This record gives sequence, structure tokens and C-alpha cells, in this order.
Amino acid sequence: MALSHASSIARDDAVACTFASRYVRERLPRYRMPERSIPREAAYQIINDELMLDGNPRLNLASFVTTWMEPECDKLIMGSINKNYVDMDEYPVTTELQNRCVNMIAHLFNAPIKEDETAVGVGTVGSSEAIMLAGLAFKRKWQNKRKEQGKPYDKPNIVTGANVQVCWEKFARYFEVELKEVKLSEGYYVMDPVKAVDMVDENTICVAAILGSTLTGEFEDVKQLNDLLTEKNKETGWDVPIHVDAASGGFIAPFLYPELEWDFRLPLVKSINVSGHKYGLVYAGVGWVIWRSKKDLPEELIFHINYLGTDQPTFTLNFSKGSSQIIAQYYQLIRLGFQGYKNIMENCMENAAILREGIAATGRFDILSKDAGVPLVAFSLKDSSRFSVFDISENLRRFGWIVPAYTMPADAEHVAVLRVVIREDFSRTLLERLVGDVLKILRELDACATHAVRVATATAAGQSGDGGGVVARKSILEIEREVASRWRDAVSKKKTGPC
Repeated sequence: MALSHASSIARDDAVACTFASRYVRERLPRYRMPERSIPREAAYQIINDELMLDGNPRLNLASFVTTWMEPECDKLIMGSINKNYVDMDEYPVTTELQNRCVNMIAHLFNAPIKEDETAVGVGTVGSSEAIMLAGLAFKRKWQNKRKEQGKPYDKPNIVTGANVQVCWEKFARYFEVELKEVKLSEGYYVMDPVKAVDMVDENTICVAAILGSTLTGEFEDVKQLNDLLTEKNKETGWDVPIHVDAASGGFIAPFLYPELEWDFRLPLVKSINVSGHKYGLVYAGVGWVIWRSKKDLPEELIFHINYLGTDQPTFTLNFSKGSSQIIAQYYQLIRLGFQGYKNIMENCMENAAILREGIAATGRFDILSKDAGVPLVAFSLKDSSRFSVFDISENLRRFGWIVPAYTMPADAEHVAVLRVVIREDFSRTLLERLVGDVLKILRELDACATHAVRVATATAAGQSGDGGGVVARKSILEIEREVASRWRDAVSKKKTGPC
């Protein structure tokens, strides 16, 4: 037995092919670290094989996050993947690149700074962290002012629309701030500025406006919000500011809608966040938050450390993090320039318009997204009595597409939609294939629904009692209503939501 075992090991070591080794027939550890090592080739092959079962990122139309970058940028990313960004003294050039990105984005958002003046901002791991930091700055400024006035400062609140991303709910819960949401209504899926300002009180630390709703891609009217809130501040003596969540729209509006006033051109806008890994065109892991001026970021929130070699100011929720995405953002900003970003965003909007026309041409859907805003198409079924958008979403996965289906927030929960996000790497050819696959699925679901009605009709027709009693037959209309009711029950139990 010992000789046989030794020869087996020798044979495995001698065979170069992983599939000829014992490692492909052994169960992978799931809960405990294995006792013994395995060859690097085997580890790679086994993990790579399992990852094949993931969806294709390029066909993930649920996500706003970038899934393609140029090979030259990929090289920069891999070349800096072992750099810890927080080691600013050891990697001063990386720190300088972050500062350059902050300055460029601040000028893009019309921050009131001079040409050679350093902007106030920081790189983050995404818009969620950026929003936490901006929210903390608002809360601390409000608390400091209330303390100076001798007023209570224990019940801060923030006003948003019900369409905000979940990170706003996290901020409110984690940092003990009441979240006051403006409810939606059918046909109006963004925050109403009038209702938002009505909800503002002396404890409101800020009003958050969304430039690019996750649900429909629509831009909220920040200009009207600024004007209404300015009037209320004058009437009450308050000083309630605005934060703009431009996670999706921050790298779109400056290039496609330069005349739109949503940024630091509006006096009450004190901070803006944007996702570099969305339409900033960088892989997942980078976001930015920019403040209007130094006075909008309380100094006591900034920490100073010196144990890495020099005095380093830091204002983040994380400490160690990779440098790759910061470097990749700088690459995109200088590689593409203003015109390059504009060209890409125009392509995305044009492809969104073509997809919108293709979906509308089926005659089966209502388009809920607007022509202007983030390049996406959100649409709902005109008739959900035979099947639902959730059935379409599930069937699209057979063709490789990942298209989310979800219900709208309060008070529009009865509206269920599909949403397709158009990214840089989603071409005209792919969108035409998508429309074709949607048509195939509609025909299949129509056939299945018709068959179900026929079977139900036949079953009802055959149910007559031999003992003299007769079971009443259901009409086609009654059967269709019963089927529709079951679909609605299924929809109400769905838990999927927007990304």
C-alpha cells in the first residue's frame, strides 16, 4: 500500500496536466483550510473552472459599473496592484495623481476655485463611502452650529426621495440620522422639490438630490430645489444646504448637458459625490467626493497620522486600500480628455435611444425612462395578466443576458419594471440581439400562457359529476383573471431589486 501511494504521488507530480491529477476528483474545502498544499496550476485551474459559472460581466445589463478598459490601463492596474494607497510618504506620486483627479473633477463640477488652487475632496472606494463622508460633514456642521446657538442637537434628519440608493439608508441608520423620504407616485419616479422643501425643518442637516436615479436614470431638478430652499432659508433664518448624489450622472451631465445647473454653480450645493467606477469608466473600486470649499468640511473630522513617515491628513472610513483604481482614473481623465468622454457619452445615449425604439416597437411595453439623463431604458409590461417582467428577466438569462426586474419604491410599489443600463462597451450589435431575444421570449411566454388557459378550460369542461351534480364551467375571462391573480401574487413575493 505504501509503494502504491508513493507511486501515485510520483505520477501526479510528473504529470503536467491538472486534469490528469488527483486534484480534479477531490472535493474542494468549503469551511476549513486544507491541511496540505496543492500545485499552483491546479489551484488556478480549479478556481477558474468554477468561476465559469458566473455571469458574463459584459452582458450584465443590471450594473452601472465599468466592465471594460483599454489594455494599457489594465497594465497600469496590474503594475500598481501591490501599492497600498494609504502609504502616502512611500508612494508620493500616487498621492499626487489622486490630488490631480480631485482638482480635475472639482473644475468639471464648477467648484469656485482658482485655476491653480487645490480643490477639497478625496478618493473613496465608491459613492457609498463618499456619501457617508459627506453626510458626516453635514451632521457635524449642523451639530456645531446648534451647540453655538444653545439648541438641541440630538435629532438630525436628512430629506431625500424614496428613489435613493440604499447607501443613504445605511448612512441614516449607522450614524443615527432620521431619513425623511419624499414618496413617489406612478408616472413621477423622482423626488418632488416642492414636497422635499416642505419636509425641511430646523433639524435638517441637508437635502439630497439625485443626478441620475437608479430606477429610471432621470435627473432631479437641483436648480428648482436650490431656488425653493433658498426662499425657505430666508423665511426661517435656517441655512439648510444641498448635497448632490451624482454617482451615475456626474460624468454624464458636464459632457452632454453643460447648460444644466446642478453643481457648484448653485450656491446651496456644498458637496457632490460621483462614482469613478460607473461613467467615470474605471473598474469597480473608486469614487469621489468634492466639497465646495474648506469651510464645508469640518477640520475635526480630518485625522493626522505620522507613523508612516510623515504627517498625513486622512478623512476616510477605510484605511488601507489599493492604488490601482486611483491610477486608472487618472489614466482615463488624461487619455480621453473632455472630448473623449463626450464622444463616449453621446454613443451611450444614441444606443439607449435605439434600444428604446426597439422595445417600444414591440407594442408590449411602456417606456418609463426619459430621453435625457443616464443612458438606460426602463420599461414595464402593458399587460401583466399572462406573465410578468420577472418571467422575462429569468428567461433572458437563458441567452446570457442579466436584466433586472424590480418593483418601484413607495408609493408606486405596484409598478414592476425591467431596466437595461447602456455602458461604454454595449454596442449597437448587442442591443439588436437583445431586442431579438426579448421578442423570442415574448412569443414563448405567449404560447405558454395560451396553453395554460386551454388546459384549464379543458379541465373545467371535464368536471361534471356522475351522481347528477354538475360542476359549472369557468369562462375564458374567469380563467384569465385567475391566472392574472396568481401572477400578481408571484410578483408581490419577488425580492429582487435594482443595482
